[in-house]
Amino acid sequence: MFENLSWLLTLIAGGIAGWLADKFVPGVKVGFLGAIITGLLGGVVGGWLFSLLNLTANGLIGMMIGAILGAIIVLLVYRAIKKK
Repeated sequence: MFENLSWLLTLIAGGIAGWLADKFVPGVKVGFLGAIITGLLGGVVGGWLFSLLNLTANGLIGMMIGAILGAIIVLLVYRAIKKK
């Protein structure tokens, strides 16, 4: 019944990660769609960073931590570029 909803769960998790990252990084407000995009990009960056550090992100909590940390990095880079 729920086999095809993985894309929806990915969007929801990305939205939550992006929203939380938006709360942690001052000076950047990305909005609803921006939070989803930031969270999805953060998941990629967080996964890449975890692999460089030889860390594993097991389960939903581990993946969310990686996505939130990655989204914070994405927003910090965005804020640095935006100020120029």
